[in-house]
Amino acid sequence: MTGVVQAPSYAFMERLADALIIPAGPGDAAGLAAVHVRSWRETYPGLLPAAYLARLSVPVHARRFRRQLEVAAPADVVLAAEGPEGLVGYCAGAVEPGSHIGREAEIFTLYLLRSAQGVGLGRRLLKAAARGLEGAGAGALRIWVLSANRGARRFYDHLGGVAAADRPVSGWGGGLRETAYVWNDIADLTA
Repeated sequence: MTGVVQAPSYAFMERLADALIIPAGPGDAAGLAAVHVRSWRETYPGLLPAAYLARLSVPVHARRFRRQLEVAAPADVVLAAEGPEGLVGYCAGAVEPGSHIGREAEIFTLYLLRSAQGVGLGRRLLKAAARGLEGAGAGALRIWVLSANRGARRFYDHLGGVAAADRPVSGWGGGLRETAYVWNDIADLTA
C-alpha cells in the first residue's frame, strides 16, 4: 500500500449524519420491529437471558407496532431514524395522561442499531422526541433504563439527565433493576 487509507466507517458515519428523523406510522411497523429485535440482541447479551433474546420475533413485534401506531393518541410521539438502507433507530414516548395538564412525559423506548451509534443520531432522536412532547404540553421528561446498561446511562448522563429513582423489574428471570433519568425542565433537553 502506498499511503492510501480506506475508511468505510467514515463514509457510513457521513451518511448517518444525513439520516432523516421522521414520524413513524403503521406502514413502518416491520422496519421498527426489525430495529427493535436487532438492537436488543446487540445491546442486551449478558444483561438479559440469551433464551429470551433468541425468542424475539420481528413478525410479533411488527404486529404490536402496527396496532400501537393505528391507535396512537395525539400526545404520543413515535419517531424513526431512516438512513440510506432503511430504518436504523426509533424513539417513542407520550405525555402521561392525567399528569398536571400534560406536565410529565415519558420516553418508553430509544433504540439504535449498533452500526448507527456514536454519530449523534441517538441524541438527535431523543431531542426530537422531547420537542414533540414539549409541543404536546410536557414540561418534564423521564426515561427508565436497565441499571446495568452502563452505555445507556452514560448517554443520558451526558445529555443532562439526572438519575432520580430505582426500581425492580419484573420478568426476564428477576433480579434486574432499572433507573429513571429525569429532566425536570424538558427545555434543558430541547434547547
